[in-house]
Amino acid sequence: MQKGRPKGGKNKYWSVEEKYKIIKPILDYELSSREVTRRTGINNGMLSTWVQKYKEHGMEGLKNKTKPGNPLAKIYSKKNFKNREEELEYENMKLRIENERLKKGYLVKGDGSIVVFKK
Repeated sequence: MQKGRPKGGKNKYWSVEEKYKIIKPILDYELSSREVTRRTGINNGMLSTWVQKYKEHGMEGLKNKTKPGNPLAKIYSKKNFKNREEELEYENMKLRIENERLKKGYLVKGDGSIVVFKK
């Protein structure tokens, strides 16, 4: 059995129902988490986290977190801005990001593709 994901592969996604089906034998004391780990190949730590979240929040606790994504993606994907407002919004977002990087001690060079940590 291969451990982890294949190199360059994507993370496995489990729905709430799949997670519940996997941890149900643990919750019902039918199988140990170690046995479920052996059968499924899922890390014991992840199973423990799922069980803990289920006990605290029920099915709601098994929901996957949504990722915020890149705020510039929707704007940057447009090569030509429709109006001056969109162009200014994009420029403002870039400056905010640069400001946050500077607060954390990063120095941005050129077009922003080179980031150096200031000591």
